[in-house]
Amino acid sequence: MSVQASARAGGGDEPPMVKGGIPWIGHMLAFASNPFKFVERAAREAGEVAAFRLLGQRIVLLTGDEASEAFYRSSDEQLDQSAAYKLMTPIFGEGLVFDAPIARKNEQLRMLMPALRVEAMRDHSTKIVQEVEDIIAGWGDAGEIELVEFMKQLTINTASHCLLGREFRYELSTEFAHIYHDLEQGVHPLAYHFPNLPIPKFRRRDKARKRLQELVGAIVRKRASQAEKPSDMFQSLIDMRYEDGAKLDENEITGLLVGAIFAGHHTSSGTAAWVLLELLKNPPVLRAARQELDALLGRKGDVTFQSLREMPVLENVLKEVLRLHPPLIILMRQVSEDLHVKGYTIKAGDMVWASPPVTHRMSRLFSNPAAFDPDRFSPERREDRNLMAYQPFGGGKHKCSGNAFAMFQIKAIFAVLLRRYDFELVDAPESYVDNYADMIVQPKSPCRLRYRRRPASSFVSDYGKGEPPPAAGKCPVDHGARARVEMPKITVAVDRGLCQGHAMCMGEAPDHFHVGEDGVLRIVKEAVTEAEMAAVQSAINYCPNAALRLERR
Repeated sequence: MSVQASARAGGGDEPPMVKGGIPWIGHMLAFASNPFKFVERAAREAGEVAAFRLLGQRIVLLTGDEASEAFYRSSDEQLDQSAAYKLMTPIFGEGLVFDAPIARKNEQLRMLMPALRVEAMRDHSTKIVQEVEDIIAGWGDAGEIELVEFMKQLTINTASHCLLGREFRYELSTEFAHIYHDLEQGVHPLAYHFPNLPIPKFRRRDKARKRLQELVGAIVRKRASQAEKPSDMFQSLIDMRYEDGAKLDENEITGLLVGAIFAGHHTSSGTAAWVLLELLKNPPVLRAARQELDALLGRKGDVTFQSLREMPVLENVLKEVLRLHPPLIILMRQVSEDLHVKGYTIKAGDMVWASPPVTHRMSRLFSNPAAFDPDRFSPERREDRNLMAYQPFGGGKHKCSGNAFAMFQIKAIFAVLLRRYDFELVDAPESYVDNYADMIVQPKSPCRLRYRRRPASSFVSDYGKGEPPPAAGKCPVDHGARARVEMPKITVAVDRGLCQGHAMCMGEAPDHFHVGEDGVLRIVKEAVTEAEMAAVQSAINYCPNAALRLERR
């Protein structure tokens, strides 16, 4: 049954309740101590639709592909994202994103998309490589790093450089890093119910938000006096207008810049750290990833927008890291209209949660789910084809809009690091585990690594010499591989419930796709000829949300 049909269906049973809990408090103590362990237990005990209470609020946890589809595919009018994320209001600001009406929120989110589209990505690759080179410039031949802290600094540098502009990266970098840290610490389990508790973390969060708006205001005024304006997201927001013609004020510019950084950074540092940790725990995979990079780039090859798309081994490593270590434990909505899922009725006023790490560990959805196995995403196996099972960035219309940037950013980081240095774990491999005490998952600290510069003799080849890596020149994510079509009538279609307007498709096949300033994808030409098939298939493969498909008539 479709989500829409399920939502309209008649009444059903009450979802089974997780055992235990304290009156009114419910399971809050267990949840706050380890959110992942709690939701994992809830799904194991009560099933894929599992209810419990936190501080008087009934929560229904939806896991597995079928229940997750109801979560991701339901409309904003039925499942209200804004009501579930009031904890972000002190961070983004009043009237911004989750504190705005649905239409206003969607308008604001569209304002962020130009910096995450294909034409911007081409420019980002150079900036990311520059940031990696700069941060390792003083490493020397050997040493030791605290990996989590290193990745936090590197990813905030790359995100601020690519998304915010020169002032934040070069004039305010140290202060902004402290501000961002205090904002990020405000995403705490207590904030879901008590976002304004007078505790030190929340006081620092509010002080940081106030200071950031002061800095933004100063930059807005400085830029107003400049004859030549920079070309970056900051200036784009200064120049932006709502559909009613209103300009963004300093609070709105600040909030959307914070939103952009959260989309481009707040989940990336932990993921980047886990990529290196899993490679070191799995030496054969590390060898394969490094051979791919050496053959493609050698010692001297530039890391470019195109080369970053030609790394299937590294891409699959990253995807497997996101399956085993998704950065968000839960995603939330509030039920505005009764929802019917798998024979159960979830009442208006309930909260519903999805949990990517729980769904990602289901053996009916992923073979040997506890194992680190990047080959599960190979063209032959394609265990990510079920979009409601593989959900590290969420799903549907509200899938994290920064997902393409995050993948691109992390691949660029390792295209430099793995070619420059060898790494080794300082401590026992089993001691490197996830820290589930916070809502944004990172490896537990301390997380120490040693590094040593690679000798020139260890490279497979110089750039431009030797054999290219497997699948060079092709899409690293082969969603069904360049179709060999014998049917006479082929058309391309878009799933509007998935498309976010990244415009990757327009970069590949502009004769077929166009994304305007409103962020809406238009199919310029529906029919696909044999001569056009390669370009259209690339557009389908590179779509970050897998929103495009070929249809045979």
